[in-house]
Amino acid sequence: KLQEKPKDSGKVTITKTFDFAGEEVKVTKEVDSNSKEAKSFLKQQQKLQSAAPASFPTVSGVKRPSGMSSLLGKIGAKKQKMSTLEKSKLDWENFKEEEGIVEELAIHNRGKDGYIERKAFLERVDHRQFEIERDIRLSRMKP
Repeated sequence: KLQEKPKDSGKVTITKTFDFAGEEVKVTKEVDSNSKEAKSFLKQQQKLQSAAPASFPTVSGVKRPSGMSSLLGKIGAKKQKMSTLEKSKLDWENFKEEEGIVEELAIHNRGKDGYIERKAFLERVDHRQFEIERDIRLSRMKP
């Protein structure tokens, strides 16, 4: 299920409902109203509203769904499933926002202490050490 809450700041809030391990998980995402995702979302909402069949009001003025087909439609409507990796990513993003560590992580990963930088440094050191040892071995072979 999708919901929209337009705001004055040019942002569109998109709420998607997923099924994860038998539980209903709602993912809320705020995107710019001019983005491709927002436009497709708004088009989809318009299609859903225009495609909704108009049922005839009864004598009391209350609309009633059409019996068995309505029940089968509700049962047959499946929610989009969410994988474990997607759920873990969502939980990690929520944790970072709740703890307020988004900027700290970005700074830490960008600087000297970042994991990728450390791995590249260790690889360069290992390569230099190998070259030094190779040069020593080659110099010993030649009389």
